[in-house]
Amino acid sequence: METPAPLIDPFARAIDYLRVSVTDRCDFRCVYCMSENMTFLPKKELLTLEELDRMCSTFIRLGVKKLRITGGEPLVRKGIMTFFESMTRHLDSGALRELTLTTNGSQLARFADQLYAAGVRRVNISLDTLDEKKFADITRWGRLPQVLNGIDAAQKAGLRVKINAVALKGFNEEELFTIQDWCASRDMDLTWIEVMPMGDLGNEDRLDQYWSLKDLRARLAERYTLTDLAERSGGPARYVKVEETGQKIGFITPLTHNFCESCNRVRLTCTGELYMCLGQEDMADLRAPLRASPDNAVLEEAIRAAIAQKPKGHDFDYSRQTVDGQMTRHMSHTGG
Repeated sequence: METPAPLIDPFARAIDYLRVSVTDRCDFRCVYCMSENMTFLPKKELLTLEELDRMCSTFIRLGVKKLRITGGEPLVRKGIMTFFESMTRHLDSGALRELTLTTNGSQLARFADQLYAAGVRRVNISLDTLDEKKFADITRWGRLPQVLNGIDAAQKAGLRVKINAVALKGFNEEELFTIQDWCASRDMDLTWIEVMPMGDLGNEDRLDQYWSLKDLRARLAERYTLTDLAERSGGPARYVKVEETGQKIGFITPLTHNFCESCNRVRLTCTGELYMCLGQEDMADLRAPLRASPDNAVLEEAIRAAIAQKPKGHDFDYSRQTVDGQMTRHMSHTGG
């Protein structure tokens, strides 16, 4: 079978990283991600696990090398391990370089060993505080001990764990060194993420929560020697090495630093919508061509047409103290 042409967008960026939301459901209700009373999608609108396999396999055929599974919380989707196990064949063939996921950690005690067996080697775990009460407040439904047990299980299974923490002013500022030291003590990398203006989340004010990572980094530098690293993990983070601990810390700064020039990824929702940019509303419906024909040629054509519409960048901007480019959809819809 001839190798198809790779996916190249209008700005000569090769698209080889696909993030796939397998469900909009979650067992937490984090305040910056979901409303407390979410209305979830009807089951018939979701891609089935078989359709997710076909969709992802088509992207892999077109040159996607990294597949990140997200949600909602991906591990609450019924039968999700059959999907991970089906993707193992692409790792075995060499067509797929990495299969990974982003999770809240709540289900890892159940699934860590199975994930490792399926070929997953790294997981990103979202964790914004080590204070049990604050954790309950920000997740609304979450229980910190359950997540910590999940982290234990992941490391025991052989998974490399990276902690993702959203920087929230007045919430976890005083935990900066606590979280950093805890991650270092467990040999876990850490990435800080600026809060993004997405979704109508009720009373939470994006501007009041916004904590610039430039300020966060400056505070870290008062205590530690930080050396910039050239490496990229396929995502938007910029990394430093903490010389005193050897630890790697990442910074994802969609607001103070626009990372679009090197963007190599697109996002597929659980309903088959392809978002070419997290910060734009433009999307392409891939569910219709997927279901219209058992022939993948129709789907491939739709994917190529979508990539041809990938914009140069997003327009998040807090500099004028208004939330320009604010998104109406929830972060859980596109999986972060």
